[in-house]
Amino acid sequence: MASGYGEILRTPYATRLLVGTLIGRLPNATAAIAIVLFVRAEDGSYSLAGALAAVYGVATAVGQPLLGRLVDLHGQPRVMLPAAVVSGLGMAAFAFTGPDVLVAAYTAMVVAGLFTPPLEGGLRALWPDVLRKEGQVHTAYAMDAVAQEVMFTVGPLLVTGLVSLWSASAALLVVNAIGVLGALSVVVSRPSRVWRSAPREAHWLGALRSPGLLALLGAFLFVGTALGAITVAGVSYADGHGGDAVYGWMMAGLGLGALAGGTVYGARQWSGAPERRLVALVALLAVCYVPLVLTPGAVGMVALTALAGVFLAPALACAFIVVDRHAPRGTVTEAFSWLVTTFTVGTSVGTAAGGPVVEWAGTRWGFAVPGLAGGAALLVLVCTARVFASAGVGPVVAGSSENDRNGAAEPGFSTGHRA
Repeated sequence: MASGYGEILRTPYATRLLVGTLIGRLPNATAAIAIVLFVRAEDGSYSLAGALAAVYGVATAVGQPLLGRLVDLHGQPRVMLPAAVVSGLGMAAFAFTGPDVLVAAYTAMVVAGLFTPPLEGGLRALWPDVLRKEGQVHTAYAMDAVAQEVMFTVGPLLVTGLVSLWSASAALLVVNAIGVLGALSVVVSRPSRVWRSAPREAHWLGALRSPGLLALLGAFLFVGTALGAITVAGVSYADGHGGDAVYGWMMAGLGLGALAGGTVYGARQWSGAPERRLVALVALLAVCYVPLVLTPGAVGMVALTALAGVFLAPALACAFIVVDRHAPRGTVTEAFSWLVTTFTVGTSVGTAAGGPVVEWAGTRWGFAVPGLAGGAALLVLVCTARVFASAGVGPVVAGSSENDRNGAAEPGFSTGHRA
């Protein structure tokens, strides 16, 4: 099982790009908890902490596709490194001024979120050129999805550790400084420096002019909604079944389930159209959300959350392949960034919807929201099956860009992403 992952990690630059991207995304992965802890340390209210974190999240969702489009137009180093620095400076300004001056605090959140570099989409744009074998690219997408689960587990522990050993403001500064270093490690690498997107057709919609991509985004809006609802319903459940420790185990179970599912999924080669496979994976994901409404004892509930996570990473990994197939020529980074944005917005919707449902109808109905959202995601893919299946451009063969065919690429790396 590990041989496929090991082969990828031994490929020149692959480990550096994966690790650098994960480190560069650390500020975004830990922003919510870091902001809340800092505001509370400064005697701010939970309402203010939540509002500032929400502003950061919305600004990030807006900025990702915009910066992704700039990366497709101008390359990775000229966009990602300046964006990482500006984002880090925005969070540093927040750490120094504190939450008391509301205009300054909200402005800092907008700047930090809006300029969060699209490293996630950038890495997925680089994989075909670095690995140069389609099967390896698909495995790398699965490995990418698995690595995210590790980051979202380790990141919060790092923040809470820095807060305990130092201070909440120091945690903000250190995490964002580390993030800039991660982005720097990526953009100074040879693959990032020589990568160029294929020429694109001028169109104001950019990647969104692809019907297949729109269908995918519509489905993953609801997948994000399901995850957001689980986090809220999980808090309500834990309040009556052991408190924060149980909630922590539930969230860890969700991540470990995704980690296990993604590892197994990426360890084998899959035949057939990825669009059909994605429909099956989303169906399984939706089915695994349904048992959450049983709300058994703590041990059983942790097991059910682990089950709910099993098909998440495989669905994401398959979605990455589908994005690559449906993104219009020259828009691949933007297309991947739209998936990040849609998923983020969906999570926010799920969090916002889950709270009132739990308050009005109870925990069991709160856990019904993920099942309904998963069903809605499946329904989107089924209803758009014809355009979703027919709009794909076919598998990408890494290294087959126009520049490669013309002999203009630097040896070892193509300077265009799509043939």
